[in-house]
Amino acid sequence: MASVHESLYFNPMMTNGVVHANVFGIKDWVTPYKIAVLVLLSDMTKCTQISLIEKRRLNKLILPLLQGPDMTLSRLLKAVDECCPTLANSVKIRIKLMAEGELKDMEQFFDDLGDSFTGTEPEVHKTSVVGLFLRHMILAYNKLSFSQVYKLYTALQQYFEAEKTATSATAAANEEADMDMTNSESTDGRMGKEELDLPLSEEEMTCAGPLSQKQAEYFLSQQASLLKSDENKALSPASLQKELNSLLKFNPDFSEAHYLSYLNSLRVQDVFSSTHSLLHYFDRLILTGAESKSSGEDGYGRSLRYAALNLAALHCRFGHYQQAELALQEAIRIAQESNDHVCLQHCLSWLYILEQKKGSESCVLLEHVKKTVHFGLPYLASLGIQSLVQQRAFAGKTANKLMDALKDLDLLHWKHSLSELIGISIAQKTAIWRLYGQSTMALQQAQILLSMNSLEAVNVGIHQNNTESFAVVLCHLAALHAEQGCFASASEILKHLKERFPPSSQHSKLWMLFDQKIQFDKAMNDGKYHIAESLVPGIAALNSIEGMYRKAIVLKAQNQTSEAHRILQTLLTHCQKIKNIEMIIRVLVAIAQLYWRSSGHTIALPVLLQALALSREYRLQSLASENILNLAFSQLILGIPEQALNILHMAIEPILAHGSVLDKGRAMFLVAKCQIASAASCSPEKKTEALNSAVLNLNEAKTYFAKVDCKAQIRDVLYVQARLFNTLGRMQERNQCAMLFRQLHQELPSHGVSLINCL
Repeated sequence: MASVHESLYFNPMMTNGVVHANVFGIKDWVTPYKIAVLVLLSDMTKCTQISLIEKRRLNKLILPLLQGPDMTLSRLLKAVDECCPTLANSVKIRIKLMAEGELKDMEQFFDDLGDSFTGTEPEVHKTSVVGLFLRHMILAYNKLSFSQVYKLYTALQQYFEAEKTATSATAAANEEADMDMTNSESTDGRMGKEELDLPLSEEEMTCAGPLSQKQAEYFLSQQASLLKSDENKALSPASLQKELNSLLKFNPDFSEAHYLSYLNSLRVQDVFSSTHSLLHYFDRLILTGAESKSSGEDGYGRSLRYAALNLAALHCRFGHYQQAELALQEAIRIAQESNDHVCLQHCLSWLYILEQKKGSESCVLLEHVKKTVHFGLPYLASLGIQSLVQQRAFAGKTANKLMDALKDLDLLHWKHSLSELIGISIAQKTAIWRLYGQSTMALQQAQILLSMNSLEAVNVGIHQNNTESFAVVLCHLAALHAEQGCFASASEILKHLKERFPPSSQHSKLWMLFDQKIQFDKAMNDGKYHIAESLVPGIAALNSIEGMYRKAIVLKAQNQTSEAHRILQTLLTHCQKIKNIEMIIRVLVAIAQLYWRSSGHTIALPVLLQALALSREYRLQSLASENILNLAFSQLILGIPEQALNILHMAIEPILAHGSVLDKGRAMFLVAKCQIASAASCSPEKKTEALNSAVLNLNEAKTYFAKVDCKAQIRDVLYVQARLFNTLGRMQERNQCAMLFRQLHQELPSHGVSLINCL
């Protein structure tokens, strides 16, 4: 009954009642390129002048030649010439004799191929890769009719003529180059094996003709691997879709091509095409019975539930959470009916993601996701544990417990060779250390990942990994360099990110956001608020919360206090609703700074204490240190500099160890101002000693501000230094500071904010 059922509802040779020639009905067919490869294999067995090294190179070359798509004769001969020039010349001569001779020469060539298997010690074993290829070619050639043989011979002649035309064009170009360049010999580049492993260019793909089944499978697996690990080397979305449409034109039921079309549509965020291709993939998978052959009688139901699960993942990716939830419920229902625990675990993980996207608490779901290791799903179990670690980090758990959990998780990764998850784990550690304000540890973890080769080679001999974890780590590295005033280095890292993850790639939004934030911080440091304001829409497009916060910061700097306060209050309410603790603390600090500008220092104190309590509760050391600086500044303004100095000692060490250059400068500047204020009540000797110490701290603060080119802060330091040198009677140094202050004041006019009201 099964065969009757398949004959009624599925026939790969028939679509809508019309019989088509199914390309994949024949495993291989003869093309001019494959004749050239056959000539190469024949000459390899007969030529006795090939050295051991040349034979080894040729053996490495054969597999990509057999598996890859057809290529031009000039490209083939260039590849062979790199391995063995003598053999390349021999192949070219034999193809020339065959193409310029008669049809019987090609007939005789195929008749002689069978001799390779004869004898007690045959030149080629029938079951080897080369032997199977030869047998397929002989069988395919013998099945051709006379008219098809004649067409093949004509195609071979055209194939050789195209090579002659290309050779003559190259020779003419070289002659022109010889007239202009003395080192024209260096223009002949060598073709490495990795170049053969890479996909052909778009022009060569259009000339390659239809692919055989093996070539199609190799092409699809190669492109899928490149899309996963190195999207830059894959074909462009338009070119890849063109090739997939060509494959599906010959075989509409080629399910793998539909799935690669789905992945390709995701690259360009095409909702309609990706949904269409995904549904077609599972339709073909169910109709062909491929699942039932590998999964028993439950194959049909298995495809249905995984189709619903993938559809839920697709809707979740595009932000269609209601549709994703409906598809996920369907997948759960079918999986429960079939008692498929593996599918249910996958559904559970996506249910957690959906709940997280909607801002709901889902700790219970994560605890269940951790148990997937008992079902033989280490990959899913690892993702569940890493999500739990991330959630615990936001909840303020201690770093040592989180790192112990990730260390145990790394053992699982190395045990199962999960190289992608090893990178994700290291990126997670980098982000956690940055969240906790430990920039040195974050930098160390970033360097570990960047210096570690991937366990999965994209191509033979090439280890590169363009996954999300590498993008995250490089973005953190750029931000860390920018915080230390190394904007040129940060720019180089971002330039590398742009090359490695072009704007059309799926991870490009990461570096776009970091790039905009670094430019914004630099513009604010330079006092160019109009430039910073122009960057706000770009930040808001990538992260709405960050965009609102940056807009309020610009308005605060421009003295638009009421508008900035309104935005910050709206943002505070929203962040409290979604429990974004880090942003809540930053907003509270910004609100307190607005109170300073209104001379409401007593009102600012409770706000700063609330921010400090949250920072310590969630172990955010950098934010806690920043809050202590702000509290010390408030105490200085309220007339208790001694108390301000006491609490400054709590923050100065972590700031100098892990803080940004700007924070270091602010800390040293504040220490100097506190020393000056507290020296007023001291004896003359102690006062002079305190003022001299303040001079040293001001010089250090000025050095830090100069690293980030923060001219407004340098101007403030020069003003305080000039007053200080005047008190100490050091007139020459006072005059120098006054002159520098005047230059900066003319270049950077004040916005009417008193020096005493800003940190």
